[in-house]
Amino acid sequence: MAAIYSDLKGRTVVVTGGAGGIGESIVRAFHAQGAKVGFLDIDTARGTKLQAELGEGARFVACDLTDIPALKAAIATVRDAFGPIEVLVNNAAHDERHATLEVTEDYWDGRMAVNLKHQFFAAQAVLPDMQATGKGAIVNLGSTSWVIGQGGMAAYTASKSAVIGLTRSLARDFGPFGIRVNAVAPGWIMTERQLALWVTPETDEYINENQCLKRRLVPDDIAKVVVFMCSDEAGAITNQHYVVDGGWT
Repeated sequence: MAAIYSDLKGRTVVVTGGAGGIGESIVRAFHAQGAKVGFLDIDTARGTKLQAELGEGARFVACDLTDIPALKAAIATVRDAFGPIEVLVNNAAHDERHATLEVTEDYWDGRMAVNLKHQFFAAQAVLPDMQATGKGAIVNLGSTSWVIGQGGMAAYTASKSAVIGLTRSLARDFGPFGIRVNAVAPGWIMTERQLALWVTPETDEYINENQCLKRRLVPDDIAKVVVFMCSDEAGAITNQHYVVDGGWT
């Protein structure tokens, strides 16, 4: 049975990239806490389906997060529906593999836009709400890919390493307002996308060789940590980079 954090009940939460994968698990976890969850995603079909399943207390807003005015408008839609934003989880990312010699300027900028840029502007958009209430929690999803020096995805690892710098700066800037900002770095999580595109018997063996825990990590492993980090139980934790990778790094 999952832990229940009573302080999260009724809070307004925004999750980017919440229609599938790790984001979907985070949305479900907050909804189970009794929070009011607005989730943004470009995948309209999955987002609409998840909202219908969760029902009251869940609001899906279709949004291309790389379009900053659209991102701000989507956050405003959640605010109008549920009230001031008290929790933000910047989860959305794109981890497509890419060969260095094939990366164009547009491709590079696109990876930065979805993996990093939206995190800053989403935080900027919710700051006035959190300032007004004198508290708030922001969690930025990073990655351990850059820590272990993973190749074949330089634009992704560069953007994800930058999440740590962003998190530390925002934690320093937002701290005087009672707002906590942390990063959670997943290891290799077995989402539907990972299983469909990149997980093979060989990669399973590679994972087991490197992880201390000899099991597959699943989206709910991340969601549990994110929910805790946003609860008052983590009220003294900010400016931190919390790794959830089964002991790989």
